[in-house]
Amino acid sequence: MICGLLGKKLGHSYSPQIHAFLKDYDYKLFEVLPEGLEDFLQNSDFQGINVTIPYKKDVIPHLTTLSDTAKRIGSVNTIVKKADGLHGYNTDHYGFMYMVKSTGTDVNGKKAIVLGSGGASLTVVDVLKSLGAAEVVVISRKGEDNYENISRHYDADIIVNATPVGMYPNNGERLIDLAQFKNCICVLDIVYNPSLTAILLQAEQLGIPFENGLSMLVAQAKRAAELFTDTEIPDSVIPEITQKLGAQMKNIVLIGMPGCGKSSVGKMLAADLNREFYDADEEFERVTGIFPGTYITTYGEAEFRKKEQEILSELCKKSACVISTGGGCVTVPSNYPILHQNSSIVWVRRNTSLLPTNGRPLSQQNSLMDMYIKRAPMYCTFCDEQVKNEISMRDTADKIKRSLKL
Repeated sequence: MICGLLGKKLGHSYSPQIHAFLKDYDYKLFEVLPEGLEDFLQNSDFQGINVTIPYKKDVIPHLTTLSDTAKRIGSVNTIVKKADGLHGYNTDHYGFMYMVKSTGTDVNGKKAIVLGSGGASLTVVDVLKSLGAAEVVVISRKGEDNYENISRHYDADIIVNATPVGMYPNNGERLIDLAQFKNCICVLDIVYNPSLTAILLQAEQLGIPFENGLSMLVAQAKRAAELFTDTEIPDSVIPEITQKLGAQMKNIVLIGMPGCGKSSVGKMLAADLNREFYDADEEFERVTGIFPGTYITTYGEAEFRKKEQEILSELCKKSACVISTGGGCVTVPSNYPILHQNSSIVWVRRNTSLLPTNGRPLSQQNSLMDMYIKRAPMYCTFCDEQVKNEISMRDTADKIKRSLKL
């Protein structure tokens, strides 16, 4: 049985991994140019396909039937080949419905705003209305309700980002300032890479419940797999797959005092998990042509921290990597969202008496104990997990894998 994903440019997709968790069939990526769409649909040997940008509307004229949901929304993201032709469905509707319900948010009687007016927005609006939202307002760049007059909707209870703004590689971008929405009880973002977009990072900072789009992606895939195979799959697999995939997608970022073993442990972790490894200090030298210690001595620590942040910003846009950071990156608070957006942050701890100082000007200029006392609260604030590097690098790497359930 051959299934897959149809799109114009697919790049890296997590759909094959998700479908491998769900059912035993081949799941392929089909990149098709617009002029080849009709031929692909009529002559390709597939039993079921998911459809993504830009073909969710374009496929409709080539289908034999549409489900009621797909017909109402005017968008198809799942096609099943049957004896009488091609049948179109919208499983994104199921996925977003699951996403909303998984947050426990009561939409009934609430005012919601949806950022974006594209194909995803149509599905989001339909779900919110079906859940009883009192008012659903679509915000677009040029529509009647836009980002220039969005202040009229500062009373919104629920905010959904249905645009690609903030998605990799444009991490850090957001369309609105959540601080203006005093009634907001939930923020949903259909983007799942990075795990925390800029709007979700702000929601977390403000204490507003939020959810990214990974559960939606998994839930819609579950429903598509049911249609492909004409079988039922329990909803209980959705959080299980979401957790596994989320852990696989996130970087592992190691923080800690200079010389605590971050690089050695990181290389071991990367080898164990078949991930790419990056050392922020080595990346600094590669980009600038200057060893970090020399840069600090020559230009001062403040200039070094600025350049270090640029390096970290690019490194932490990646997914599923292991990244060893410089010991002092935690002294810059604005580094936290950069590291936190798509990573599990692990503080590697080691007794200060065992820390080397060679080639580390800041360690040589200051008492290591004084440095540790100053930085320890910062490491604690940044980290998701803490491990002690006491016995061996092997032991420490294994403890990190256990703590992150990898």
